[in-house]
Amino acid sequence: MPILTSHFASLDLVRQPERPNEPLQAFDAADEYLLDHLWQRGLPADARVLVLNDSFGALACSLAAHAQVCSSGDSHLARLALEKNLERNGLPASGLRFVPASETAEGPFDHVMIRVPKTLALLEEQLIRLHGQLAPGAQVVAGAMLKHLPRAAGDLLERYIGPVQASLAVKKARLLSATPEEKRKPQSPYPSRYRIEQPPLELLNHANLFCREGLDIGTRALLPHLPQDLGGRRVADLGCGNGILGIACALANPQAQLTLVDESYMAVQSARQNWQAALGERAVEIRADDGLARQPAGSLDLVLCNPPFHQQQVVGDFLAWRMFQQAHRALATNGELLLVGNRHLGYHLKLKRLFGNCRQVAATPKFVILAARRQP
Repeated sequence: MPILTSHFASLDLVRQPERPNEPLQAFDAADEYLLDHLWQRGLPADARVLVLNDSFGALACSLAAHAQVCSSGDSHLARLALEKNLERNGLPASGLRFVPASETAEGPFDHVMIRVPKTLALLEEQLIRLHGQLAPGAQVVAGAMLKHLPRAAGDLLERYIGPVQASLAVKKARLLSATPEEKRKPQSPYPSRYRIEQPPLELLNHANLFCREGLDIGTRALLPHLPQDLGGRRVADLGCGNGILGIACALANPQAQLTLVDESYMAVQSARQNWQAALGERAVEIRADDGLARQPAGSLDLVLCNPPFHQQQVVGDFLAWRMFQQAHRALATNGELLLVGNRHLGYHLKLKRLFGNCRQVAATPKFVILAARRQP
């Protein structure tokens, strides 16, 4: 794999989750541009640096031996990548801390390095939280590949930080440098809320939630087909988002034992709050994790899933396939994976290959509801 070389370090980095013969590298030209910019501006040894949305630790690992670094983002996989890449490159972890995006990183910070995220609502919430966290003379710089840099990103930087200057493009990457100015404390528009009729719920959604303003149509297609005769069976909502599938299943099955898992910290935060509102103190496990990777084998009777088909800006079904594999391992004999997917993705073929069986539960013009059973 290519080595990330900057004035700060030369690093051998891996992505998470790891794949054999990984076709994609764990950094890009925007990471290189941000590091070069910081080097040219100068970085004192006691500088406090906040890194936002560092997908695989390229920025934080590069700076780990040179400054006090705080890395913050909404991806548990990014956190795992950071930890793995620090160890892989023999870098000290003692001076580096990670703060989930569900919490506020406490400053003051001298430098803020931002990778512009796919969801601009997340960027907006992060910029709002920077209020009062910047040291005098702080530098705030955001970077992205040109194809992933919407004009609105600069507008948000200007609104919440100060005047913005765009750099020249280098290797199809661009930086946006914002000069902090005194501003009134902003009011965050997040979390947002929406209501659904069946089951009758109001759902809270933090900034980085998928379909934050309304129930996505895939989940809407799956909801009527959740089983209602589970007794005390063990159920996982894999990739739970705001928790709607797990919550609806729990409401229909008062004795069922629920686990809700997502790799997004804001999703887990939303799911916890929604569970509390709908089910009070009913026992549940809700956690940020690498899917069901740490779930004991054979410990589940049912896995519910509306799998993603992208990781950040990379589109593909490798995450879904991995979730299917995790579900297969975690299910007990005769346990079932119940999922919804776009028709064109052909999940039934993958499920037949993995489980040896697959049945179509229902279909809409766009989606199919599929079930696969773990065989003896």
